[in-house]
Amino acid sequence: MKNRGKTVITIDMDKQKITVERVKTVAKLARLNLNDAEISQFSAQLSDILQYIEKLNQLDTAGIEPLAHCLPVSNCLRDDIIKPSLGTEKTLSNAPDSDGQFFIVPKILDESGNL
Repeated sequence: MKNRGKTVITIDMDKQKITVERVKTVAKLARLNLNDAEISQFSAQLSDILQYIEKLNQLDTAGIEPLAHCLPVSNCLRDDIIKPSLGTEKTLSNAPDSDGQFFIVPKILDESGNL
């Protein structure tokens, strides 16, 4: 359902209770090995999350702008300053194997580029 250009999540809790079977299905699709205790725990936790979303949907949010963060966000990046590099000799000094100019590493691909 759309509400003034915003997407509203509507949940019918009778239909959306997260069952043990649903958790097992999702776990299988995600290739997760969950034991019975974890499946029961996740079923209860996910059902609680849906109940909380239903509670949030009851709030009047008309006139409230959507936001991604509650605080202003800015990138904290350092200036790109040119500094002297380590140099080849120092860089290769702790390498297990080198030819004096490059690292020598075990071959992992065959001639056709396959692993």
